[in-house]
Amino acid sequence: MGTRKIDPQPLIFDHAAQFFTVSDPRFAELVDNWLENGLIRQWQGTIGELEVGGQFVPLPSLPPKYIGINGMRPLADALLSQTRMVSVVRPCWISRLEPFNGMWHLSENGKPCGQFDVIVIAHNGKCANRLLASSGLPLIARQMKKLELSSIWALLAAFEDPLTIPSGAPPFEGAFVKGVDSVSWMGNNTMKLFSENNSPHCWTIFSTAAFGKKNKVPQENIPRATAEKVETAMLEGVEAALGLPKGSLQKPFYSRVQLWGAALPTNSPGIPCIFDPNGRAGICGDWLLGSNLESAALSGMALANHIGDYLQSCGGRPEEFAVGLDNEFHSIEGHDIGQFSGLDMESKQLQHFN
Repeated sequence: MGTRKIDPQPLIFDHAAQFFTVSDPRFAELVDNWLENGLIRQWQGTIGELEVGGQFVPLPSLPPKYIGINGMRPLADALLSQTRMVSVVRPCWISRLEPFNGMWHLSENGKPCGQFDVIVIAHNGKCANRLLASSGLPLIARQMKKLELSSIWALLAAFEDPLTIPSGAPPFEGAFVKGVDSVSWMGNNTMKLFSENNSPHCWTIFSTAAFGKKNKVPQENIPRATAEKVETAMLEGVEAALGLPKGSLQKPFYSRVQLWGAALPTNSPGIPCIFDPNGRAGICGDWLLGSNLESAALSGMALANHIGDYLQSCGGRPEEFAVGLDNEFHSIEGHDIGQFSGLDMESKQLQHFN
């Protein structure tokens, strides 16, 4: 849940999760609480599928789609402010996990960061693999290494004037793009978050996973030539998707590309959490169930409850609390930017009836 704010105007972009849907009653209870507390609202704007050449088909209003007030990041920040049970230390990058005398000793480049009864890894990719490699958790490390992740480029672009919408199409706020190699999603943050049609217009544009893979570089050090090439290709993709003549798309007055090198899971064990009772360590994350906000929440709740039950048992019969240490992984279906419950089927129905 990332939101980037560019001062002094300010320009605001959701540059990771764009919205979410709900299907599980346990997650629905959380979402109802967020609604009551004014942290989120239903996204009423038009979203749909945009076929290359400018053919736009709106998606039905159901299922409801939700967004964070003022962006997705404020929702994440608000979750922390609602509890006294979580202490966040930042900046802190744990580089070593060491078991000693029944406790986990954590350190950052040799600097002690505390002792803990149980550790939870809610991170993935190469950094998590490096951390686990020397931690004495071979079963958890093996499962983490099975995970495969896509790469997605994000282009944040601010335009002075509204983009030219295809003839006959409503002024949409978000679109899943079809038939363009360099673009899979484009969303108007200004309209989505503030319902304003005046300038500037802040758009988040995501590449396809195939384009991300083809143009992958170290995300911490993106060469300028790569950044320029990617931005050009993605803006040309937007132009093609909207059915505009080549070279007619207005130039953004602000732009920035960012590579999500470990973006979304392409495979999953389909279980809510992983826990090794002998190592007193667990894993949670959206990738264990899918690739969306709901999966992340359900995974976190499942692991929290499981650890609570394990600690209440006082560590007796640890084998009964082993979860997910041998599960096979299977391919994940969904959009390049994640899964949205209820949208995939409706999309196929739209294609069928049109």
